[in-house]
Amino acid sequence: MNGKKRETPKSEGGGKQRGDGGPGPGRPEEPQSRWGAGDDAELESDYEALQAENAELKDRLLRAMADMENLLRRTEREKADTAKYAISNFARDVLTVADNIQRTIDAVPEDVIAGDPALKTFVDGVQVTERELLNMMDRHGIKRIDPKGERFDPNFHQAMLEIENPNVESGTVAEVVAPGYVIEDRVLRPAMVAVAKGGPKRPKPDGPEEAPRAANDDEPPVKPTGP
Repeated sequence: MNGKKRETPKSEGGGKQRGDGGPGPGRPEEPQSRWGAGDDAELESDYEALQAENAELKDRLLRAMADMENLLRRTEREKADTAKYAISNFARDVLTVADNIQRTIDAVPEDVIAGDPALKTFVDGVQVTERELLNMMDRHGIKRIDPKGERFDPNFHQAMLEIENPNVESGTVAEVVAPGYVIEDRVLRPAMVAVAKGGPKRPKPDGPEEAPRAANDDEPPVKPTGP
């Protein structure tokens, strides 16, 4: 022995030998993932949040569309009601004129009219005027209610007094104090009537009756419900 230490041979290129943890010849380096378990949980949370936001926006859109449809229907109904009932206030004022014409005709006895040709001509002219007024009102959807002999209906009639009459069914309109009027399907003014009592009772109609709407009523009527 010459006393010199024996050097360990190194591999070419200065690379690490096998077994030192390196890739070594023929062993590719394994790629490492950029996402960890925490990143996956965050993505899942974001996805659920987007789904909840989408559901909320869809619900808000559907509600807005429903509100718009309701608004359109309500607007169309109000438009139709305005076209039919816009003259209600004017019609009530005209009723006073119709009442005064009727009182004028009723105030002249028929026997006096028959004995006075000039008075008869005058009354005939007043009656013609009344017919023209009623025809004009009818063209605008205003109709007179003259319910004498009919069953008393609180929806269309207003009882002013009762008349004792055993020969007439109770609940029958015996006299009309003042005629009533309706405009289209609404009551403009109920008929003021005298109702008979003391006679046999009138049978009630089958089924519930729907109350009519007043001419200034903007809300639909509430139908009676059974038990």
